[in-house]
Amino acid sequence: MLTLDNIFEVITSYLQTYPWVCGLLGILFIASLHQLYFYLRYIRRGGKLTITPQQTRTESHTPGVSIVVCAHNEERNLQDYLHSLLMQDYPNFEVIVVDDGSEDNTQTILKQYAQQHPLLYHTFVPRGARLISHKKLALTIGIKAAKYDYILLTDADCRPESRFWIREMIRGFQSNKTEIVLGFSPYFEKKGLLNRFICYDTLFCGLQYMGMAKTGHPYMGVGRNLAYRKETFFDHNGFQGLLGERAGDDDLFVNKVANSINTCVICNPNALTWSAPKYTWQEWIHQKRRHLSVSPKYNISSKLRIALEPITRGIVYFLTICCIVYAILIQQWIIAAIALGLWFIRLITLLTIINVASYRLNIKGIGLNIVLYDIALPLINLLILITQPFLRKRQIYW
Repeated sequence: MLTLDNIFEVITSYLQTYPWVCGLLGILFIASLHQLYFYLRYIRRGGKLTITPQQTRTESHTPGVSIVVCAHNEERNLQDYLHSLLMQDYPNFEVIVVDDGSEDNTQTILKQYAQQHPLLYHTFVPRGARLISHKKLALTIGIKAAKYDYILLTDADCRPESRFWIREMIRGFQSNKTEIVLGFSPYFEKKGLLNRFICYDTLFCGLQYMGMAKTGHPYMGVGRNLAYRKETFFDHNGFQGLLGERAGDDDLFVNKVANSINTCVICNPNALTWSAPKYTWQEWIHQKRRHLSVSPKYNISSKLRIALEPITRGIVYFLTICCIVYAILIQQWIIAAIALGLWFIRLITLLTIINVASYRLNIKGIGLNIVLYDIALPLINLLILITQPFLRKRQIYW
């Protein structure tokens, strides 16, 4: 019969016989606990729906909203998605599209749409302005041109999930203290392994920044679905100090301005904007390299909080493999059982949280492939960060 005394004797025996293995198991246990804490506190909360679509349709809070879109060679995307912005079910809004030096028929299409839709206003970035971050300049021009105090940002290659997108996002400003509203923008589902990587990476990142914001630690947002007050933008001097960065028109501004009091998260299916994904690995890696290049600019608390997750994840995988290999060599299967048990508990927790969130947000294609993404994505991010300093810094307009 198994008693507490027997268990204590077994533990004592292993501590004396395999002290360093027990030390590794202890580290593995601590790292696993951090992983579970991170997923349950942040990722799970990030996937909780903020409000229901039914509540939105009866909402009486409808201040004027200016939707600002930057367009750089977006002829095809404007034809596909601009109509969905102009047809929003909202009483008082405008759509401002800023042409950022396009060399295709973007201007022609905007003029055609403007003739049919009085809500559309379009302008452009002066061609001589080539020495600073172009998208930040385009956004600044669009925000200055806005006639309403509430600015709602998205991209030319994005499509709102529903006609109630504006209503959903503006609900976040019901409190007078709210200055920033964070939304989520997944990518369209396509065939192929690359698209699955993109969809999972975007979902995990989105749940992470929404979950942290909900717990009082906002650190980023995405310009594909982001809102803030016009006065907030200019009170904090817009993108001043950020114009030399390759990216950061969304996350660096949020990281600079957002706090636990002035930030709200809107998360439900009708509040989503869907974006066109990259179609080649090279394009996706370039996009991730651009996004990761600004993360060192986050404040210290944000960097520590988000860096611990991939670090402890790497520790879990590395020590699990070490313990299993050693257990096989000395044929002590209890060591392998403990290591695999900790790994399995973590995996089941992550699998459940991610799939529940994807179900709530009507995002498909996640399933059991999480194991592959869970291993590969941190390695890809690490490789990008390691090689980043060795690449020649180029002027990036987008």
